[in-house]
Amino acid sequence: MSRVPLADPQDLPPFLKTMYDGAGAEDWSTRHCARAFAAHPDILERYLAFYYPFHASEPGSLLDSRIKELVRLRIATLNGCKTCKAARLAPDDVSEQEAAVGVDDSIHSEFSPRERAALALAEQMALDHHGFDDGAMRALRQHFSQAETLELMMMIGQYIGFGRMLAMLQLEETRCPIGPEGNA
Repeated sequence: MSRVPLADPQDLPPFLKTMYDGAGAEDWSTRHCARAFAAHPDILERYLAFYYPFHASEPGSLLDSRIKELVRLRIATLNGCKTCKAARLAPDDVSEQEAAVGVDDSIHSEFSPRERAALALAEQMALDHHGFDDGAMRALRQHFSQAETLELMMMIGQYIGFGRMLAMLQLEETRCPIGPEGNA
C-alpha cells in the first residue's frame, strides 16, 4: 500500500493520465506512480524529460544505451525493484538472458571489459560508495573517459535514487536481496 495518497485516475492532469492509461493493468507500479505524483505532476514530467533522452543515448549523451540498460538492470536487482527489473527500455540492445540473469552474474556472462567495469561501478555505488578509492577510479578510467565516467555515475545515481524513492513510498513491488531478510 502506498505511503502517499493516490489520486483518483479520473482526476489526473493530462501528462499523468496519459502515463496511467498507457500502462498495462499488470503495471501497477507505473499506474501508482502516476497517481502519487498528482500532488506535483510537473516534477515527474520534468524528471522523465531529462531521464529518457539520456537513457536512450540521444544527442548529448556519450554512452550507448546498452551500457546504461545493463547498469539500470543491475541497480534494479540491487534495489529489489521487480517492476524495474522486468522493464525493458532497450530490448534491441540487451538480450532477455542478459537482462534476466546476466547482469547479476557478470563474471560468467559474455560482457565486454567495458561493460563489466560499468556493472562493477553500479554495484560499488549501490553497495559501498565510500569504498570507492583512487585505484577503483584508475581501473574505471581504463574503460571510460572522464566525461563518460561522469555521465555513467550520474545515470547510476539516478537509477539508485529513483528506484529507492519508489520503494520507500511503496509505489513499487520490491524484494530487496540485500539486508536482514534478503541474502539468499
